[in-house]
Amino acid sequence: MKKIQHIINGEATSGASTETQAVYNPATGEQTAELVLGGLADINTAVENSKQAFKGWSTTSPAKRAKVMFNMRQILIDNQDLVAETISKEHGKTHDDALGEVTRALEVVEYACGITEKLKGDFNSDVGPGIDTHSNRQPLGVVAGITPFNFPSMVPLWMIPMALACGNTFILKPSERDPSSANLIHDLFAQAGLPAGVLNVVHGGKDAVDAILDHKDIHAVSFVGSTPIAEYVYTRGCAAGKRVQALGGAKNHMIIMPDADLDQVADALMGAGFGSAGERCMAISMAVPVGKETADRLIEKLIPQVQNLNIGPYDKKGAEMGPVITLDAKQRIEGLISQGESEGAKVLVDGRDLKIAGYENGFWVGATLLDHVTSDMSVYKQEIFGPVLSVLRAESYEEAVDLINSHEYGNGTAIFTRDGDAARDFATKIQVGMVGINVPIPVPVAYHSFGGWKRSIFGAHGIYGPEAVHFYTKLKTITTRWPTGIRSGAQFNFPSMD
Repeated sequence: MKKIQHIINGEATSGASTETQAVYNPATGEQTAELVLGGLADINTAVENSKQAFKGWSTTSPAKRAKVMFNMRQILIDNQDLVAETISKEHGKTHDDALGEVTRALEVVEYACGITEKLKGDFNSDVGPGIDTHSNRQPLGVVAGITPFNFPSMVPLWMIPMALACGNTFILKPSERDPSSANLIHDLFAQAGLPAGVLNVVHGGKDAVDAILDHKDIHAVSFVGSTPIAEYVYTRGCAAGKRVQALGGAKNHMIIMPDADLDQVADALMGAGFGSAGERCMAISMAVPVGKETADRLIEKLIPQVQNLNIGPYDKKGAEMGPVITLDAKQRIEGLISQGESEGAKVLVDGRDLKIAGYENGFWVGATLLDHVTSDMSVYKQEIFGPVLSVLRAESYEEAVDLINSHEYGNGTAIFTRDGDAARDFATKIQVGMVGINVPIPVPVAYHSFGGWKRSIFGAHGIYGPEAVHFYTKLKTITTRWPTGIRSGAQFNFPSMD
């Protein structure tokens, strides 16, 4: 049985803990590995190594740090199939979907290659008599990331390249459900020339998370996961004096206007609702057609596409959707479908109790389509995080907008329309952080920043892009005067530059 260990100071180690956890192939339901779970002692060891590595890495020139990122870019391109296969074996998503994850991760590495430009400061001469002022951004020290199962390579690579390029050292605590990707990322960075100890990986559960949040020598924490845990991470981390960016859950709506191209809408909803088996924080789980005719026409187009979705293991040719991550996830998703049905939702396509020939013990949930969902139902209020697309019919555009704005989450949303006025009004008024106009999953490119609103994020900074530079650095401003031989005498009033 494969044993997955921590990587500290460039070496694989089981650390101080004797606790382990099984890792599964979701398509077969079989255990594929045993994961070592660390805790306080292992986090302490990783922090001490990170602190030592910081001394050299933080004084390495930004140009040399960028060179590591350039190397990593090429290594990631050369190994993209290996990375995708590692993702798929433990997550279950199709190979093409996993390749898409690698591509979006690569974009952030490429953005980090330009760190020399991003770290340039400001300068003003003669702000006062013989006085100049300049500012720069300096690294924080040891920082950490706590990442989810649904993007085991992309989300760590949303954090690590920017944190390292800014001169910090990084401790990664990945999901216990698909941990191999994290170790592979470490190994690829090592191939790229990253010194030992600059990136450490510690596996674990809540004990490891709490150790990160409480440790006085970890200066910032990035988190992506569910809203309850995001709020916990933010509250505990801030109480310990850290910078925290904690990205939480979502309930993403797509408004479909009567003038929209419904063939385009149906295709968009299939990918946005069922890609990665719906295990995306930017998945569209709520379709909101405006008007009965729009809703009826949309349903007519969706039903055959949902019924004919090609579901299978990642290496099945033509597979469009794989299993969900665990048996617990399967049972929870199917329970929510049943609860929605009992509350009055109409199940048009039922994905419960799906069996795939040859993979009968896998964690399969079929694509599910619900109609006549209302805002008081559990399937509307909760983030299902599975292959369930719900249709909530709105009588007017205004009703649809009010529905979205009143929801506790504000991660992503979209509108499909040919009307520029409606699109502009939607983009202005909607209380959501990432908005798509005829774009179903509006995940920003790497040179913008990712982040929702309301209870989809805790903290002032989005992730990657320009926001990451500010999150992973601190501003220093230096005001300078060189002696000129002229004395002006002591001044006791607050200094000014007049």
